[in-house]
Amino acid sequence: MKPRVMSLVLFTCAVGLIIAPNEISFLNSAISLFAVALGAGAAGTLNMWYESDLDALMTRTCLRPIPTGKVTKNQALLFGILLSFFSVSLLFYSSNFLSALLLLFTICFYFFVYTVWLKRRTVQNIVIGGAAGALPPVIGWTVVTGSLSLEPLILFLIIFLWTPSHFWALSLYKSKDYKKAKIPMLPVIYGQEKTKKNIFLYSILMLPVVSAPYYLNFASNVYFFPSLILTIYYTYLCASLVKTKKNKISNFIAKKIFVFSIFYLFSIFLLILIDNLFNLIYG
Repeated sequence: MKPRVMSLVLFTCAVGLIIAPNEISFLNSAISLFAVALGAGAAGTLNMWYESDLDALMTRTCLRPIPTGKVTKNQALLFGILLSFFSVSLLFYSSNFLSALLLLFTICFYFFVYTVWLKRRTVQNIVIGGAAGALPPVIGWTVVTGSLSLEPLILFLIIFLWTPSHFWALSLYKSKDYKKAKIPMLPVIYGQEKTKKNIFLYSILMLPVVSAPYYLNFASNVYFFPSLILTIYYTYLCASLVKTKKNKISNFIAKKIFVFSIFYLFSIFLLILIDNLFNLIYG
């Protein structure tokens, strides 16, 4: 079920839920977040069912349950399908039709569009497929409001534009794995230098979208200045990667970017949450 991925999904969904303007009971909130966590787990399970042949070839994924024989492919498929139906049904029960529909769309998009269609066919797999990982805060918002607005769209864009630099950094220092599995990641097809430039480009795009909550008046200085510092440092790391020519140093910086990017996204959403709570208390 990819619990590490699920934890970030759950956190961003919770932020979307908490900062939404309407009220919802604690019980419904807890059940809804649990349903989203199960939906994320279902998507991860179906992904690992379909990619078990690739997972067995890569050092990063060879110890997953199916390649190691802890779980059979049929067990994983059945579990993933049942979990998908249960999570969507549970979210519909605890919240509303729109939230359940968005969760169903997220699972289907991650599996059919990203896993089945894009991942083995195009270097843009991560860019387009990133939409699935960007939807949890939108789902959290709709759980409370039952509608869409500009605020969750900005939260979506933050994750959507963060995803390429995050995964391309990983693919840089794990390029041999992706080449062995014949997955057309950017460094495998176009080489390291073009990948570095694209990582840097997407880090620059983070600056306006991370600043958007402040300029659109749904976040204050409590959020703006720390997020600005974090984003500038993230861009600095990516710029350092572009300047580096030696592979060993490049791999070290790429790994540093990958690790920091997780902390970075978590911090951005934590700041949004802190800012919202600060404004509720001190108005």
